[in-house]
Amino acid sequence: MTHTTTNPSYQQLPIIDLSAADRGPRERALLHEQLHSAAHDVGFFQLVGHGVTQVETDALLSAMRAFFALPEADRLALDNINSPHFRGYTRTGDERTAGARDWRDQLDIGAERPAHIPGPGEPAYWWLQGPNQWPAALPELRSAALAWVDRLSSVAERLLHELLTAIGAPADFYDALFGDSAYPHLKLVRYPGSAADGSNQGVGIHKDYGFLTLLLQDKVGGLQVLREDGNYHDVPPMDGAFVVNLGELLEVATNGYLLATRHRVVSPPGATERFSVPFFYNPRLDARVEPLVFPHASTAPGVTDDPANPLFAEYGYNELKGKLRAHPLVAERHHAGLLSTV
Repeated sequence: MTHTTTNPSYQQLPIIDLSAADRGPRERALLHEQLHSAAHDVGFFQLVGHGVTQVETDALLSAMRAFFALPEADRLALDNINSPHFRGYTRTGDERTAGARDWRDQLDIGAERPAHIPGPGEPAYWWLQGPNQWPAALPELRSAALAWVDRLSSVAERLLHELLTAIGAPADFYDALFGDSAYPHLKLVRYPGSAADGSNQGVGIHKDYGFLTLLLQDKVGGLQVLREDGNYHDVPPMDGAFVVNLGELLEVATNGYLLATRHRVVSPPGATERFSVPFFYNPRLDARVEPLVFPHASTAPGVTDDPANPLFAEYGYNELKGKLRAHPLVAERHHAGLLSTV
């Protein structure tokens, strides 16, 4: 298949209709051409035709808004400083990106599993496995959030298969890295408006760590993506779509052929609230991500040499470093002995 370069549009990201995979060989071939272009040229796109219903979405958003409407004391009862697994509620300003404060509060949720306290000789990243914290007054949040994790894991798995096929790789190349032991990560996020000090950093400039991120955003906007002209451009909200971006694992595994694109969130003006739900499709903590075998590998531009590069090391090391940097209060309370490693 020939690769057609995306015509850059700074008003909108490429739009990918995943349901085209079910509409016959011609439609699927066109899907693959568009997906190849979006992942190679931009690293971000809007995903429609994913099959997630409005009923499913409304159930999550309703429970999420109810959580942020709880009294502050109820939210602080789930403070993530109490969790060595980095689960629970983060107060506005307590998370960091590139060392600077992010002006948002959030609930971090992962797969519901028992704690794995690392034993002698075991990697420290096993601290990341453990139970979530749930509000007793809102039992529907647990069911809606865990259902969302399962639902979007299925969407992301299907999308990854189509993406790998689109660039000529085996669709199941990375299947063994996921399964029942994968490390999905869900954030329920509220941006409360602008900080009093005038900073507009909702979330600072970054790339995501894992394979794929699927973001549900409201109509307020604020997400900005680095585009081909070297500037950050707004991502207009699109009804019924997930904003998808590729993580560093795919960029490194393809030697830079697929893009993990830098992005940020600018705080909404004044006291305007913005809600968003990013879902991170990540492999097992002990997964070793091998280079992808695909026919375009010889044209890959390469990636910056970085000693923290996740390739050939277990994924969990990279994830743990990110958590220790992003949540310094949790790190200081529970993992002071690990801080010299970040």
